[in-house]
Amino acid sequence: MSPEFDPSVENQRVYRDALGCFATGVTIITVPTTSGPLGMTANSFSSISLDPPLVLWSPAKNSQRYPFFSAAKNFAIHVMREDQLELALEFSRRGDAFDQVNWNCDHYGVPLIEDCLARFECSTHAIHEGGDHAIIVGEVTKVALNSGHPLVFAQRAYGSFKPHG
Repeated sequence: MSPEFDPSVENQRVYRDALGCFATGVTIITVPTTSGPLGMTANSFSSISLDPPLVLWSPAKNSQRYPFFSAAKNFAIHVMREDQLELALEFSRRGDAFDQVNWNCDHYGVPLIEDCLARFECSTHAIHEGGDHAIIVGEVTKVALNSGHPLVFAQRAYGSFKPHG
């Protein structure tokens, strides 16, 4: 085991490296805005509860897109497939990357990416403080599920996960 350290500002890079040892899926979160659809790539997604069906994700408060996501009444979480790395990277660069994908809107105006591994349509249930991030809890109202393998992020790199067996 390597030496222990405090997760201070001076050790932020090594702290992030330690956090990166936990592999996560890659998602694109979408919301409607008055100026059009907006998306953001995020790997801070998790299930909270089955009854009621609650999920969470955590956007950075210093993101220029944060005010739109924190104000949204409804949003969608799209789980990316292993072959959708370029799409995830494009949405991390720009929030209006909808020209890169087929999409439509639900009855709330939430942009829905048509081809992803899974999609969770949500209404905002709660927003909690989380340091330099917010914790946005969504109540899942509709789910879409496709086949394939997830895009995964770990140790500052992307990959995929294929179950054994």
